[in-house]
Amino acid sequence: MATEDDSIEQAVAERRERLRALKAAQELLNTPDEDSVQVEDKTGGEENDLNMKFRNYLPHDKQLQEGKLAPPVLPKFEDPIAEAPPPEKEEDPFLNIAPKKPNWDLRRDVQKKLDKLERRTQKAIFKLMEEREEQKQLTEENGRNIAED
Repeated sequence: MATEDDSIEQAVAERRERLRALKAAQELLNTPDEDSVQVEDKTGGEENDLNMKFRNYLPHDKQLQEGKLAPPVLPKFEDPIAEAPPPEKEEDPFLNIAPKKPNWDLRRDVQKKLDKLERRTQKAIFKLMEEREEQKQLTEENGRNIAED
């Protein structure tokens, strides 16, 4: 038990030393240097503030607000499209957008079969027309034969 207490006390002591070293380093960083913060004027001994410019930030301090820069003025852009005369025949682009029929994918998949059926249908119609024509010719020949007798 004594060794555990000794090791804990030793760890506490080491930690205190590290914290003291960090505090000392922090104080050194926070102490102002004479050269960095204030610059003495050679003529009158007056203090000059550093020349700070704020483009995107508005400081709360009244003295620093004087360093706020005005936003830059952008050059005027001339749009060549806006200057061009509008075309005479102007169509509404939304009229050309038409949704596909709900069965367009089914038609696409069955198109080969439909083409084959269309060819067969045309052949069958042609065949029927030929048969009718033959029957007409037969009836006309029979009618002539009967009339001649």
